[in-house]
Amino acid sequence: MQARDQRTSTPGTRQSQPLPRAARAEEAARAAARAPGGLSSADVTSLQRSAGNGAVTRALDEQRHTHGPSCGHGESGGRAGSEGRAGGSGPAVVQRRKPSQDAPREHFAAKAQDHPEWPVFRGLMTAGGFPPDVVESAWQLLLGGVAEQERLNTGSADPSLDPAERRAYRASNTWYRELVDLVGDHLRITTPTMALWSGGFDVSVYAQSKGHTSLEFTRLGKVVDQLELHADWKLQAPLWNVLSRAFVERATGPVHVFLRAYSPDSVLIAQEIPQLRVIQKINPAVTVLWHPLYTTADGKIREISEDLRLTDDASYRSRDKCVALMYQYLLRFHDEKNTKASVAHKEMHELLEKNVNPKADAE
Repeated sequence: MQARDQRTSTPGTRQSQPLPRAARAEEAARAAARAPGGLSSADVTSLQRSAGNGAVTRALDEQRHTHGPSCGHGESGGRAGSEGRAGGSGPAVVQRRKPSQDAPREHFAAKAQDHPEWPVFRGLMTAGGFPPDVVESAWQLLLGGVAEQERLNTGSADPSLDPAERRAYRASNTWYRELVDLVGDHLRITTPTMALWSGGFDVSVYAQSKGHTSLEFTRLGKVVDQLELHADWKLQAPLWNVLSRAFVERATGPVHVFLRAYSPDSVLIAQEIPQLRVIQKINPAVTVLWHPLYTTADGKIREISEDLRLTDDASYRSRDKCVALMYQYLLRFHDEKNTKASVAHKEMHELLEKNVNPKADAE
């Protein structure tokens, strides 16, 4: 303490000189956080631009200290049943679900612990063994990311940007990336093999039942999958792209791809597979096996063999062969009355009508 007092009182130190712009911005924001009204959304955005996400987190931590539960305001309760989900006995996880009509319509970036999903997030993260300071920081990064994504989505509408520039602009959310930097190690798989998939969440469940781990069944994926952060799905969907990228980066061995429907614009085909090919060049131990799937009328997922029979296991080294077998089965054996496979059948016909030929992707 004495040494610190001597440093702060010594003439010519940084304290006696003008603070850098970022430091001045953070100091002003922390003062605003201590004021009765706290930080506004505009304050948060301004601080983020001038001093970075870390400064925002520190300022909001100070605001929570002043206006948190200890001051008598308490925490807002989640929607009915949300605490039960945190205990692990709630409804089944729904993958990357679209928001319900009860989803919040404000960002809560400046008052993170007032968000109705905070008790859910805190309970799930605590049950997963995350320390309290990491839980609070991760939550702030999530909500800061929601607010930032709205700004990015609005800015991407600039008519001077071409489509590729718009996509890149919308994908430049530093808050979501910092979340992965903080807790991304919890995207590691808990089984020997990783699973990627396309065609509906029950495909992910199927992959898990076969002994593989998909993104939604990692420690972090299970948590994020249960959250309704905002009513506008376009603000939360980019988070899944960031998580997906980080998940694929952690591939160290065989990766099983389960395909029930083929879309060149899906996250699987447009993002995950190209990234996986890069990983393969770095690590030859990373291999890819493709599983063509078909869902029978009773809802059971089966795999398609080379002779077009439904079986319990059928994998191929080539995406081209996988898609070809899936299409052949749909063209020859699909029953129009089978609504369980109607989406895959419909998407196949739409692509064929556009004369889209899935490019060969053999290893």
